[in-house]
Amino acid sequence: MKKVLFETHHLYYWPNFVPIVEELKNRGGYTVHASMPRRSSDVQQTILSQACSELDVVFVAADSELDRIEKIIREAYDVVMVGNIGQLKQIVLPDALTVMVYHGIGLKQSYYRDIDDRINIRAVESMERLHELMEQGHTNLVLSGFTKLDKLYTISENEPEQLKQKLNLNQNKKTILYAPSFYPTSIEKLCPQLSVLSADYNIVIKLHGFSWEQKRYRYQSGLCSELAEKHDSIQLLPNETFDILPYYKIADVLISDISSTMFEFLPLNRPIIQAECFSLRLKHRIFRRRFWRKLDVERMQNVDFAYKIVDPADVIGRVQFALEYPDEMESLRQTAHNQYLYKPDGMASARVVDAIEENLK
Repeated sequence: MKKVLFETHHLYYWPNFVPIVEELKNRGGYTVHASMPRRSSDVQQTILSQACSELDVVFVAADSELDRIEKIIREAYDVVMVGNIGQLKQIVLPDALTVMVYHGIGLKQSYYRDIDDRINIRAVESMERLHELMEQGHTNLVLSGFTKLDKLYTISENEPEQLKQKLNLNQNKKTILYAPSFYPTSIEKLCPQLSVLSADYNIVIKLHGFSWEQKRYRYQSGLCSELAEKHDSIQLLPNETFDILPYYKIADVLISDISSTMFEFLPLNRPIIQAECFSLRLKHRIFRRRFWRKLDVERMQNVDFAYKIVDPADVIGRVQFALEYPDEMESLRQTAHNQYLYKPDGMASARVVDAIEENLK
């Protein structure tokens, strides 16, 4: 039996790992564990521990981060899966196979900076990214597709309807999914507009985990909680709901800003609205170059498959138009899918495991 550890740096990495966990279990011959770095709050630990229990995955916990690392080293894993570099070198033995399945495919430069020679296999979600990384001199690449999206292809036909009923959505209204990033974010600018839209549409809000847990961003979940309390047609998903994938299926339109969700939503070929009305910190308002250095500006400028808004008030008209003419950008979304994602076959995790097994021989 090969021992595999999924080092889940943050809770929102877990949906990327779940399809790989299931593929390993289906093939047999693997003992699967998961762990998360110790932090001051136990919220994420508790949620992930429960999620592991549901998948029959051993959750590796300890009273301190030092104890956790020592525990991992004693386990002597054959394979260590990560979603970013984190503290990789502290938890892997020299002979372990290390695999990176990067946690996002959005618009941030970190995709190209989160690099370490200790990674043996790096899963890549598109041919375009593969070529970019190869041009940088990387050779440890596997063109797999984005593993998180595998579950899109296994959701039953009944599940979206059941989810709508669970959320108590009005069956006679179209549904907007609002999935903003935590920074830079459109939340402050768009919350008043969501209040207006709620008169005619169901609105489901899925926040980033940091909007709930990090002191700096906690005001965001506060704003959205107030909004949901005032309007019956606005549903704010709780922090425990860390997997956005099932909610893509019930959405007629997606509103986001710089989140990976814009790319993850492409397989559904439904309208996308990108809000470019960000609230920036003071230092980034003064020193704008620092802000733009964090983003993949070229990729951001090339996003032509979404309706872009700068004025928050424009979102109302854009939503109305997009839902009235949902096919207007269909060909652009299909082209974007082929550019930013690999095969729409739900087999990305299988390709990752194939690469692991080839390297383990």
